Amino acid sequence: MNLLTWTILFPIVVGIVLCLWREKGIKRNTIITITGVSLCVELLLVALSLFTVGSDSLRLFNITSTLAVDLKLDGIGRVFAGIMAIVWTLAGFYSFEYMKHEDHNKRYFGLYMIVEGVLMGLCFAGNLVTYYAFFEFLTIGSFAMVLHNQSKEAVMAALKYLFYSFAGAYMVLFGFFFVYKYTGEGTMTFAEGGIISAEVFNNTGILGVSLLLMIIGFSVKAGMFPMQGWLPTAHPVAPAPASAVLSGLIVKAGVLGIIRVIFYIFGAQNFSGSYAQTTVLILSLITVFMGSMLAYKEKILKKRLAYSTVSQVSYILFGLFVVDATAFKGSMLHVVAHAAIKSTLFLCAGAIIYITGCTKVDELRGIGKKMPVMLWCYTFVSLGLIGIPPFGGFASKWYLCIGALNSNISVFAWLGPVILLVSALLTAGYLLPISINGFMPGKDFNEEESVAFNKAKEPKMIMLIPIIILTLISIFIGVFPEVLTW
Repeated sequence: MNLLTWTILFPIVVGIVLCLWREKGIKRNTIITITGVSLCVELLLVALSLFTVGSDSLRLFNITSTLAVDLKLDGIGRVFAGIMAIVWTLAGFYSFEYMKHEDHNKRYFGLYMIVEGVLMGLCFAGNLVTYYAFFEFLTIGSFAMVLHNQSKEAVMAALKYLFYSFAGAYMVLFGFFFVYKYTGEGTMTFAEGGIISAEVFNNTGILGVSLLLMIIGFSVKAGMFPMQGWLPTAHPVAPAPASAVLSGLIVKAGVLGIIRVIFYIFGAQNFSGSYAQTTVLILSLITVFMGSMLAYKEKILKKRLAYSTVSQVSYILFGLFVVDATAFKGSMLHVVAHAAIKSTLFLCAGAIIYITGCTKVDELRGIGKKMPVMLWCYTFVSLGLIGIPPFGGFASKWYLCIGALNSNISVFAWLGPVILLVSALLTAGYLLPISINGFMPGKDFNEEESVAFNKAKEPKMIMLIPIIILTLISIFIGVFPEVLTW
């Protein structure tokens, strides 16, 4: 079998074995050992794939005489697979300590491994058929992660997530049929520049509708308005490491799907100037502003970060929808920066909740005196998300704004940068007060009455080291962005 196939199948097989293992026949330490070794092996497999596998397409099997499951590794797939493998591994090791206070560890880590394999399948998909199949598998696996603690809130959040995801998938499926009909490309292979000619697109009105619906369908995972409702519901109830990968990585499945649809199926030339482009540009900017405002007003820490994800992922989408080379560079940089930053923020939030039991922002005054390393990491990545140089996030937002200004797309050329800047100010408003109050609680702060302060302490190294590594990655992206954009 090809190395790409092993990279996909290995974590899935490990996950299935863990899930099927009898509950009484396996100890928690055994689960941790199997998962830890498997995460390291998978990281090695991904690294080997990225640096040794060429761009040739690999056909796994035919579904029908015209529909096939193909794998292919291109530049876009390499970017997504690389950052996903790194963050997934670090969040997995963090989970070993965090999940001690959760039940059903065997099921959680089994699903965790399965979903990693599915994500690799998305990154290595060679055509729309393959991508759609793995996209549906991702919904099922991540649904179970949201449902993990089986509380009433978790059940309702998971069902909401499932409803939104299936609604989006059916929108994609609608477009799928018409792409198949009008391309004459039965396998719907991804190709730079697209596989639909301008003549066919312009003379077939249903293809314009299909393009719009497919973008909106994939944007459900990415949390773009009006399909963002599942995000702030699902994140607070999922375990913190699950929230980290949901927010930092799984939402990127929607982003990658949109990239494939616009640039590899329909072609940027067909998307540019269409009503689909105008519609999604409007929706993405609404999402950027709305997500920031809701995060600014939210008092529950994990829910605040979830609203932040709604806003920040639409930065990426806006850059894609502009269809400008500089803006596209900014979007890809923000894919990587946001994955590292938002995962760090959720892991920090998880450490606070795990140690202190406090979930509200107002309860965290003074914790910087007891958790200085963790809170400094939180602060550094927050500065990156705001877009302050030289932290990760500045370069990506710079390219997004410059690309929008260069695009000359009527009102969006100036409105986009304005909304991104306003959102950056709001981001500072909802992230930095936690750091300020954490390190400088004020003269009226009563240490004896503060639950968070009295319980606070640095998390164990197995939780702290992933946070530190992700923080360093985000800073590296900010200082050396050209390493990722050459």
